[in-house]
Amino acid sequence: HLPSMRTPTAMIVGLVLCPCGLLLTLTATLAPNWRQVSHIPNQPIDLILEQGIWDMCQEQQSTHNRLCGQADELGYFEQVPVWVAQGLMPTSLVLNLLGLVVAALGVRCWRKEPRHLLAGVAGLVLFLSGLLSLMPASWYTHELWALPAPAGSTLVVGYSLVLSYLGSCLEILGGLALTLSFHRCCKER
Repeated sequence: HLPSMRTPTAMIVGLVLCPCGLLLTLTATLAPNWRQVSHIPNQPIDLILEQGIWDMCQEQQSTHNRLCGQADELGYFEQVPVWVAQGLMPTSLVLNLLGLVVAALGVRCWRKEPRHLLAGVAGLVLFLSGLLSLMPASWYTHELWALPAPAGSTLVVGYSLVLSYLGSCLEILGGLALTLSFHRCCKER
């Protein structure tokens, strides 16, 4: 029985989904739009305040004038869900990069046969990376309306939060696909 020269499908799926998840998570981490605050009393009707985990921006929809670095007058950045997101999102990004390096070495990388054990370990690291970005997104969503905002304003989920969920899910699915390599590894022993 000759070894197959094809890369297993599960490994290819993992190597496609995880970098996509990394890009989405990176965008979600850096973009200041985890939630939007609109209809702020005593402000123009088309003014929207975009709040992220690192910055706050104010945009007037009619003129598309955007000003970032807004002062945090209500203590938004002092809230625990924001702190947790500030810690776990970058940690998730670093773990994702580490997992992708290990996956590249395990999947094939200049060898005729993939290293199934290494690919499986990479899958576990990437799965953990996805969980680490899913946790702050979930907690932030749960606390979205409890975080400080001007009284009488309207709160809406921002695109960064949606990207965080999508990126997390792709990382988790890609990590799970790579962990299927353990099956082959154990079968060989």
